[in-house]
Amino acid sequence: MQQISMELSPAPPGLHAEYAELFSTDCLYFLGELISTFDEDVDQILQLRASRKVQLDLSGDLPNFLESTAHIRADTSWGVLPVPPRLQKRHVDVGDTAPCDTQRFIRALQSTAQGIQVDFDDGNCPTFYNQIKGIHTVVQAVRSLLPDVPHISEAPVLMLRPRAWNMVEHNMMVGGKEVPGPLFDFGLLMFHCGMTLFQNQSGPFFYLSKVESFLEARLWNKIFLWTQQKLGLPAGSIKATVLIENVLAAFEMDEILFELREHSAGLNCGIWDYSASFVNKFGHRRTFLLPDRSKYVNMEKHFLRSYMDLLVKTCHQRGALATGGMAAALLPQDLLSGPHRDVLAAVRRLKLLEIHAGVDGFMVYDLNLVGPMQELFQIHTEGKNQLHVLREDVCVTAEDLLCMPAGGVTLYGLKHNISVGILFINAWLSGKGHFFYRGQVEDSATAEISRSQVWQWIRHQTWLEDGSRVVNRRLVKELIQELLVELSAVCHSVRSKQRLNTAADMFLEVVLQRNFPEFLTSYLNQDHTFLSWQSTELESALQPSKL
Repeated sequence: MQQISMELSPAPPGLHAEYAELFSTDCLYFLGELISTFDEDVDQILQLRASRKVQLDLSGDLPNFLESTAHIRADTSWGVLPVPPRLQKRHVDVGDTAPCDTQRFIRALQSTAQGIQVDFDDGNCPTFYNQIKGIHTVVQAVRSLLPDVPHISEAPVLMLRPRAWNMVEHNMMVGGKEVPGPLFDFGLLMFHCGMTLFQNQSGPFFYLSKVESFLEARLWNKIFLWTQQKLGLPAGSIKATVLIENVLAAFEMDEILFELREHSAGLNCGIWDYSASFVNKFGHRRTFLLPDRSKYVNMEKHFLRSYMDLLVKTCHQRGALATGGMAAALLPQDLLSGPHRDVLAAVRRLKLLEIHAGVDGFMVYDLNLVGPMQELFQIHTEGKNQLHVLREDVCVTAEDLLCMPAGGVTLYGLKHNISVGILFINAWLSGKGHFFYRGQVEDSATAEISRSQVWQWIRHQTWLEDGSRVVNRRLVKELIQELLVELSAVCHSVRSKQRLNTAADMFLEVVLQRNFPEFLTSYLNQDHTFLSWQSTELESALQPSKL
């Protein structure tokens, strides 16, 4: 067998024992073989994405349900394999749980939630330190070595979410190339946790982010089959929920389930990455101008409601579970206060909409929402899931999925998008994948829609709906300066002010790009500013503060 060339960066400071435990000789051999086997397939997937985007741009065409796979959609005889018992009830998962935050991860394990989205993607900043610490923490949880948490067979189910295809791991090279981030994460998690999870009827279960076509689902299926064979797991042991967070994937839900039918744990719908994908694919077209999300974009709008209804119908007709997005609201601490009642009522109303649409579960960030949301399922549904709700009343067309909501741009919405975009980059520069702002948790999904809208509104020189000003570079720069004055007041060190200013510069750079950067996370992950900040942040964290 040909020898595999591998290079691995040294251990992050403070994680030498964890690093040595993860990167054993056997594990390195497995990782190297996994990556070298599928590396060219990953490249091809990314090239096909780029090719498809170019074809849409050159032709001016719109996506539609594929003629070449019509036979799969028309065939009512196939379905996905039933999921294991521990996945049959998916009512409430805890979302955006980056396991490098050990204390939050432990609290999630101690909760009554059905599952935990163990997040190396949207809610996680993929520094080498965070990846190693996070993966090692998951290994400890699977081996029931974390303090004061239930045994893995009784704890909430771990839904492991590796990075998406667009992300690379800078700290490992195989065959002279930086490796795909998802293969790095998946390989380490499977090697160290796969068999133990399977033996405890608790996995291995995954979330697959940002899948754009059934061909990408086919690649994941190949990876699952190969991995199961290498690790001695029965075929079909791995189960995966695919997040339909791209408009192109919405036209291929049946096909994605078909490709993963032995390994499917269903499909998931969410609002912000999905909405941002419209700007990603069609943002330069004025007919796809997306209005102010704070005022005009929610799951009750026709294009999003059609997407959710189609997802539920498609899943349930194939025997697959359909799950909804994450409630990002944070409950005020005072249980008897008006704000607490108002926030809880707003979350209940939106999540009840999803339950009535037929979803089998959804996510919350705030652990205090787990109980109230589980009560909603107990009151409004019967049994472990809603697979019996076939939604035969639903008939969704391409026009339904592509119908942009009416509405304009408000100054409030523009300011809010700028704030979220800058504060997300600021969080990344400090090594954190999410942050709290105005009673909500914000992560890469909300950052994506925020920077996407600002870019699109500048591109189309969109007027504010009060007719006062046009959204252009000058206005955005003015609002950024106002925001910096406001936020600098709560920066407690010179370095934190420098970091905020750097984040603002990077945000402006992104929204003024001539060509839309496809993913904010991969754009940042390749940026020398982010990489250099990471090295200095880690050094300063290990030194006594001088500021």
